[in-house]
Amino acid sequence: MSPSTDLSLLSRRAVLKGWLAAGSAAAIGSTILAPVAQGNDAKLPATPNCGTDSGPTRSSTEGPFYSDNPPQKRDFRADANGTPITLIGFVLTANCLPVANAVVDLWHANADGDYDNRGFRLRGYQKTDALGRYYFETIRPAEYGGRTPHYHVKIHTPPNNTLTTQLYFPDEPRNELDHLFDSSLLMKVQSASDGEVGRFDFVLG
Repeated sequence: MSPSTDLSLLSRRAVLKGWLAAGSAAAIGSTILAPVAQGNDAKLPATPNCGTDSGPTRSSTEGPFYSDNPPQKRDFRADANGTPITLIGFVLTANCLPVANAVVDLWHANADGDYDNRGFRLRGYQKTDALGRYYFETIRPAEYGGRTPHYHVKIHTPPNNTLTTQLYFPDEPRNELDHLFDSSLLMKVQSASDGEVGRFDFVLG
């Protein structure tokens, strides 16, 4: 992928394949896929969420719909219909170093604004790889009540450290009407040929 790559011309699968192949060492332009490291042992340079005055990723409420003991899975597409989105990113330390084997727990509403509170549709976790990367294949959730569309996330790292937060979509008209909305938790989102690609890097305190 080059600096001129137009993600809208690529499938989500192709974008993900390129991002995983690039790892943290290859230059793939200034898109949301831009790497956060220049070498496996190098300190990561500043990114929009790491190494700036914004500090660690801000926490947010868990909400009433969390379910304990979700399954280990990264592909939610069979759980519900909706606009497909591939969510990618890194889990990083405050010093901008990747965190391997962090548990990334994701849950969210469906395209009608409903949660599955009896089973585990649109719920699951995975562990970051050696470069601190995670990705999920899921859908874009809908607004509901007074809430703008959002994802819920928990990041667990040993021994008992947990970051609980929420991620938001840019340019949503209900963002500013949502009392929980935090602009520092906005994902970067770009269109692909068959859906969308979202990016958020979590920085642990």
